[in-house]
Amino acid sequence: MRRAAMALLAKQISPPNLSIMQDEGFTVARVRTELLSGLTVALALVPEAVAFAFVAGVHPLVGLYAAFMVGLITAVFGGRPGMISGATGALAVVMVALVAQHGVEYLFATVVLMGILQIIAGVMHWGKFIRLVPHPVMLGFVNGLAIVIFLAQLTQFKDPENTEAWLASSQLVMMLGLVGLTMLIIWGTPKITAIIPAPLAGIGIVAGLVIAFGINVPTVGDMASIKGGFPAFHNPFGTGEGLYGTALAPFTLETLWIILPYAVILAAIGLIESLLTLNLVGEITGKRGGASQECIAQGASNVVTGFFGGMGGCAMIGQSMINVKSGGRTRIAGITAALFLLAFIVVASPLIEQIPLAALVGVMFMVVIGTFAWNSFKVMTKVPLMDAFVIVLVTVVTVMTDLAIAVVVGVIVSALAYAWNNARRIHAYTRESESDKGAKVYEIEGPLFFGSTDGFIELFDVAGDPDHVIVDFARSRVVDQSALQAIEALAGKYEAEGKSVVLRHLSRDCHQLLTKAGHLMVDSDDDPDYEVAVDYSVKTGVLGGH
Repeated sequence: MRRAAMALLAKQISPPNLSIMQDEGFTVARVRTELLSGLTVALALVPEAVAFAFVAGVHPLVGLYAAFMVGLITAVFGGRPGMISGATGALAVVMVALVAQHGVEYLFATVVLMGILQIIAGVMHWGKFIRLVPHPVMLGFVNGLAIVIFLAQLTQFKDPENTEAWLASSQLVMMLGLVGLTMLIIWGTPKITAIIPAPLAGIGIVAGLVIAFGINVPTVGDMASIKGGFPAFHNPFGTGEGLYGTALAPFTLETLWIILPYAVILAAIGLIESLLTLNLVGEITGKRGGASQECIAQGASNVVTGFFGGMGGCAMIGQSMINVKSGGRTRIAGITAALFLLAFIVVASPLIEQIPLAALVGVMFMVVIGTFAWNSFKVMTKVPLMDAFVIVLVTVVTVMTDLAIAVVVGVIVSALAYAWNNARRIHAYTRESESDKGAKVYEIEGPLFFGSTDGFIELFDVAGDPDHVIVDFARSRVVDQSALQAIEALAGKYEAEGKSVVLRHLSRDCHQLLTKAGHLMVDSDDDPDYEVAVDYSVKTGVLGGH
């Protein structure tokens, strides 16, 4: 039994593609591009990780360690080279209540459980369900996330000592000027040279000007000190005092019931954001990624992070866009970004803390411009009204709540719209039977499912029909239990009138569905292949409906 279970598990897990360069040629120019792209991403990760740590109510190093470990592990084992992962705002907002009520050790325990759930999702290949996300939802997701990234940068224009107030007018003007200069450099650099990634050039030149001329604008160091050591192993389970003066999480069922709801929500949000980012990066680079491999990598990274004092994370669309736009295409860029970030924490914090936030904000503003699907305005005038509505709905819900809720809402609305459109398609053509004299044939068109059952029943004139009726499903499909119930109800109505009804031209899947339910009086495999037109009488009372 145990050996069979292990064999089944081994069959579920396909060998991952862990090639460093994938199908990119190994050249000096390629390696240089990947290294510089990684450095650019690492610089942009610092303020993001610190800001998200503040959102979650934890120490800045908790966010920075998460960005390093999640970024490194997913870069090595993830399903889409070029993606960048780390601490994200979508996860941070869920963590606030848990940290406030139970402390940071419960957060670490939750991140471990979150990772285990994500690994299970990967092993079970649940990542493939991301294919069910319609394109209008993807457009809304991209637009909403671009707006969220833009709004998140506005906090950098606030006074570091009083986050409720904007910077003084002189500082604000200087900040805006430096942001504009950074954006101009990023726009112009590719026209001059491709040796240095444009975002890195923007950060380097603006930081050099600020340091050289002693310009008084907020810097990374004004947010918080990023100085720290190497992340050390830390077991969040047990008794006594843990990190940052909070109590450890007892390894009990009571703890499980506390952290399980948060872990489920975080795992779902993390996977949705990661898989949507995987698809987006794949569209830009023209390469497919492994959804299940990405799920397992995200899960493994979170399990490790939870045991090393990190807040957990998932794919970051903003940083992924910086990497892709800077030329990053392989695992080298993601690995480099994580290692540079660790170097910033351990040895280079005094230098990194001098970087003006204006330069990093300028980079993120260019990411917003590049991420937002500007063609969606044109698309919405040409697609069906419901698809345009879904694009706007997902965008608004992403901004107002969070990404996971927005995607779920978008998928549900799209599914309901699809069901409604299909429900309206069902109709029937009637004629006299050529093979059975005096019988009436109803040729059904359109799928028979929960949304179309009422319309299906209304197609028939039970009282006015002859004694023998044939329902022809050559151009229809019996889809679900509601359809079975409708067929049984129809047969019951004819039976009550002393008339007979038979089914003809069932497809193989319809035949199997009706046979399993016990509705078919004749069990034959001829009809699904249409070699012999078998008529099936319907057995009533199977589902209790008449």
